[in-house]
Amino acid sequence: MHAPTRLLIVDDHPVVRGGIRGMFDSDPEFDVLAEAGDGAQAVDLARVLAPDVILMDLRMPRMDGVSAIRELVRLGVTARVLVLTTYDTDRDVLPALEAGATGYLLKDACRDELIRAIRSVAGGKAVLAPSVATRLLGQVRTPADALSARELQVLELVSAGATNREAASRLFISEATVKSHMLHVYTKLGVNDRAAAVAEAFRRGLLAVDVS
Repeated sequence: MHAPTRLLIVDDHPVVRGGIRGMFDSDPEFDVLAEAGDGAQAVDLARVLAPDVILMDLRMPRMDGVSAIRELVRLGVTARVLVLTTYDTDRDVLPALEAGATGYLLKDACRDELIRAIRSVAGGKAVLAPSVATRLLGQVRTPADALSARELQVLELVSAGATNREAASRLFISEATVKSHMLHVYTKLGVNDRAAAVAEAFRRGLLAVDVS
């Protein structure tokens, strides 16, 4: 039996935090370690408790979610961050992903969707709410020739949730080659991690939204 996924819930509204906690309290797959009412408290708790996934709101007093994500990255905290917010505007989405969030979900998501997102984020897979992906896709596009055909293939697999090992197996190349392609992708797209690369690729129109 796998150890439960350790969660930290961050939101400035106690009722929201309580509602989210209630989704997981009776589920042995998850262990809610603590709740935080702002980004600064979240950073402090994350350093001490070492959660696997942080459910992070964005607009909070004292320290907002994006600032908290940046601070977590600066401190080397290894927890994955899944943004859980009401807002899907450009000024919210891109800064959060560029700061280091692994996923972005809206609060109107159902429990099953949230659980799937947490599982994916815990495994290092990028997760974007459909409306967020559509918004990124609808932004101004740039030519696709910035990435090679192979780099696009790797990025498409990554956006679908494939790990480096899985992408390597599907493309019949080594895992080291996949990592090299992803580093080139980061450089060409001006990002620092997988989630930001996927988000930027959607923004540029390099990846198509799956509407099936």
